Amino acid sequence: MTNRNDAVALVGRLFIAVPFLISGIGKLAAPAGTQAYIAAMGLPAPVLAYFGSIAVEVIGGLLLIVGFQARIVALVMAVFTLLAAMFFHRNLVDQNQMFHFLKNIAMIGGMLQIIAFGTGKFSLDRLLGRSADLPTTALGRQDNAASAK
Repeated sequence: MTNRNDAVALVGRLFIAVPFLISGIGKLAAPAGTQAYIAAMGLPAPVLAYFGSIAVEVIGGLLLIVGFQARIVALVMAVFTLLAAMFFHRNLVDQNQMFHFLKNIAMIGGMLQIIAFGTGKFSLDRLLGRSADLPTTALGRQDNAASAK
């Protein structure tokens, strides 16, 4: 990546993470209401789901911003976001629910971009000397050494 692309990747991670952080902080401010809403959607263990969602949204959001294990974090957050769309925004006849469902799908698209292309130079992983790149075989492509056999 070029420096400009690295900066864009950082801003992109920030823009994807902020809604998660705000949502997680909102859940911290209203634990009883959030747990009641989770229970009303028919999910088991609303208290566990409450704390799990806070962990994903707040801790995951922060890790995504700083670029620590961002590909793994993005995968976890993508799965979480898909589950949230399926359980909480499933009434697609309701225009508001359709909007939130599609917003979740768009956010999953952003997460997939992070999984596919990494964080760029401006990340904690790069600062710590860790490779931010996945092996090409992890993305379904063969690397040169594997194809030479």
